[in-house]
Amino acid sequence: MLRPQLKPSSFSHTATSSSSTQLFPSSPCTSLVRQPSSIAGAAAGRTRRAPGVNVVRCASEAASSRRSDSSSASSSSGMAAVVRVKAVATFKVTVGGLLSSLKPSNAINGVKELIGRSLFLELVSSELDAKTGKEKATVPSYAHKVDDDDHGVVTYEADFDVPAGFGPIGAVVVTNHLHQEMLLEDVNLTAGAAAGNSTLLSIRCNSWVQPKSGKDDATPGQRVFFANKTYLPGQTPAGLKGYRERGLQEKRGNGTGRREDDDSVYDYDVYNDLGDVDSNSENARPVLGGSKQFPYPRRCRTGRPPSKKDPKLETRSGGVYVPRDEKFSEVKNAQFSIKTVTSVLHAAVPVLQSAFIDRNQAFPSFFVIDKLFEDGVALPSVEKLGFLKSIVPRVLELLRDGPGDGLLHFDTPANVQKDKFAWLRDEEFARETLAGVNPYAIELVREFPLKSKLDPAVYGPAESAITADVLEAQMRRVMTVAEAIKQKRLFMLDFHDLFLPYVHKIRTLDHTTMYGSRTVFFLTSDGTLRLLAIELTRPASPSQPQWRQVFTPSTDTTESWLWRMAKSHVRAHDAGHHELITHWLRTHCAVEPYIIAANRQLSEMHPIYQLMRPHFRYTMAINALARSRLISAGGVIESSFSPQKYSMELSSVAYDKLWRFDMEALPADLVRRGMAEEDPTAEHGLRLAIKDYPFANDGLLIWDAIKSWVQAYVARFYPDAGSVAGDTELQAFWTEVRTKGHGDKKDEPWWPKLDTPESLAYTLTTIIWVAAAHHAAVNFGQYDFGGYFPNRPSIARTKMPVEEPVDAAAMAKFLDNPDQALRDCFPSQVQATVVMAVLDVLSTHSQDEEYLGGPETRPWNNDAAVQAAYAGFTARLKEIEGVIDGRNKDRSLKNRCGAGILPYQLMKPFSGEGVTGMGIPNSTSI
Repeated sequence: MLRPQLKPSSFSHTATSSSSTQLFPSSPCTSLVRQPSSIAGAAAGRTRRAPGVNVVRCASEAASSRRSDSSSASSSSGMAAVVRVKAVATFKVTVGGLLSSLKPSNAINGVKELIGRSLFLELVSSELDAKTGKEKATVPSYAHKVDDDDHGVVTYEADFDVPAGFGPIGAVVVTNHLHQEMLLEDVNLTAGAAAGNSTLLSIRCNSWVQPKSGKDDATPGQRVFFANKTYLPGQTPAGLKGYRERGLQEKRGNGTGRREDDDSVYDYDVYNDLGDVDSNSENARPVLGGSKQFPYPRRCRTGRPPSKKDPKLETRSGGVYVPRDEKFSEVKNAQFSIKTVTSVLHAAVPVLQSAFIDRNQAFPSFFVIDKLFEDGVALPSVEKLGFLKSIVPRVLELLRDGPGDGLLHFDTPANVQKDKFAWLRDEEFARETLAGVNPYAIELVREFPLKSKLDPAVYGPAESAITADVLEAQMRRVMTVAEAIKQKRLFMLDFHDLFLPYVHKIRTLDHTTMYGSRTVFFLTSDGTLRLLAIELTRPASPSQPQWRQVFTPSTDTTESWLWRMAKSHVRAHDAGHHELITHWLRTHCAVEPYIIAANRQLSEMHPIYQLMRPHFRYTMAINALARSRLISAGGVIESSFSPQKYSMELSSVAYDKLWRFDMEALPADLVRRGMAEEDPTAEHGLRLAIKDYPFANDGLLIWDAIKSWVQAYVARFYPDAGSVAGDTELQAFWTEVRTKGHGDKKDEPWWPKLDTPESLAYTLTTIIWVAAAHHAAVNFGQYDFGGYFPNRPSIARTKMPVEEPVDAAAMAKFLDNPDQALRDCFPSQVQATVVMAVLDVLSTHSQDEEYLGGPETRPWNNDAAVQAAYAGFTARLKEIEGVIDGRNKDRSLKNRCGAGILPYQLMKPFSGEGVTGMGIPNSTSI
């Protein structure tokens, strides 16, 4: 394991003098060492941080360390004057701590507590030694326990004798001599009573310190925490430069060896851990990243051994490494586990209560679907779960014996509460493209006829079968297609070129099918969209010609049922596009390289690191969980979404063809899709193609608020272009994002250059937007819109009955019972309930959620300009909440207000815990 390599401290004992001169402003020094709080303690209002055992905490006020103008005064004995500095440390005991009391290491800890040798602190000077030009010797002290309270809080104190001429304190070195890790939240240093009890400085840490006991020289259980004053690299005090450089080197590691659970090393690797070829050759999956065939962002390196059958692949043995400071807090971990257990049971029980267990069994009626929400179901024994144990095996170990009536319920999704039959209406289908969970897919039709960019020699004729006559008939001849395009009134969902190359591959798999699809809409005079036509295409193959057909709304019974089935296919395409591309690829996957690069290249005292750190919270942890259970071979995505084993390949294709950093900013994304055009005279500098576009309307308010805050922050530290270009850490960060984190696109010309304060602010705004607001828009409405799966099926399992050559038996079955044919096309009972359970988990805000502009992430330092800008940011977000509430009551905005319509709240910044359909966390945290 790699651990911080600190320069050995040389300690010089300093005696106290009654005539000591005050060298620093005085005040009490608080340092809390605590274990992660229990859920009950967290609920009582205690700040919740990362998971684990012990924490060291100190109040997070930033205070500048000031030098005394006085020179050292001498006592009659000639000894140097000193100032007594006090530290207070608080240790929080949890349920885990009580259980761990039985461990042998606890007895050792007790002895160390008794003799006062459990926590060792050293003060670091910001200055170099004037004589030697080297770092000054640190001022050391052990902390000793002084109090236990009824809430499991243990208090420690430490005293330091700081000699005159020591200079401003710039950092604290913490060494953990206990046999358990500690989460150091913050440290306050104050001068003693003789010096007036004033605060010297505060250091906010929020980071884990591993135990020194049992470690070798390479893992000393020691950490350095800098004062809450930010410095650009060239401004770093001389005494701290070495600490700054060594801190970054330790986080980078050396790129070798297997990472351990308690490591804090950040490095890159390709996605070569999605398959499990050693257990089953059917679980082989290609390496994503590092090749022209499958380009992809990088993920965090784990160092797990290579596969025995294919050394290019990483074995799935053991857990997935996540740097210690990136893991879930105890509160998040507990709530996630409880929620997952409940949700998995939700998925399991309805299947078990059926007469037989069949993975592919369809729902026998819509009445049975409704029963998922209306009636409770009894909790089965674990033994009866059968093959479902393999879906989330770790979670099932936590089962049973909870309070309650022994029944489990799926909560009724919000859209069903509003209108149970909304999923049948074309108007709702169209409305959700603007105000649903995937508002990133719809685009303006800019040319006609619609044409594919794929090779016609391989995939068939490029020109769409959707003709002008078809569209004009559905527009009721109010205008021609040419006029509609000129007036910007035709829009579409285009899943044709993305899915078509995979149609035949997917069709070789059991119980699924695939088409390329195009869906066209017309913007009506009241600002709503009318669904006009759907084209489904099967490409040519060696044995069959291309097949395609256009479906339209109809009063004819047979055509009407075909229309419903066609809509279900498009909904399944949209669900796959949403989960694999809009959600996973563009937020979770694309953001991880920013986190790795920031930790490798930006010191913790860098102002940009402090700005961005809240927006990286938990992302690496949830991504590791996704690689383990959701997107891996045989995981939830492959078992329940149409592309199945080709799901991640498709996301790689989308990354190759569609992902551009410069298009991830909301304004640029809207312009690229034709949903807006630049207009300096319009609000936000954009004129929307659809005025009532709830996601864009509200999202632009959030974008502008983030941009204003970031611009103010950047201006505080970068007065001109030279200060940006000359920031070596910043430039190294951005170079590494481009050349390593997104290395397969390193030569693209569209990467922005960080050469001015404006370009820096725009780049950082884009990253924050993606990590926070983009993710919130496509994540926290998943259960509301997809919980009732007929509204948003994850998979279409059967072909259209009219596909040529027509299957006579399937056609006869369709004509005899079209209702059952539609349900056969829907996900199976197992697929539907598992996806419902997962969407329920993903849509849930945890108890320790930290929201955009919230008090938990107020800037750590006392900089008045920064604090004022952040206060303005928070106030603006609260104003935006009121604006959104007002829009949701405006009857003229028919895409968000009306009978049975779910108000659009996904861009409301704040929320309570649970499934609320609102709230923008700072980061991609679930």
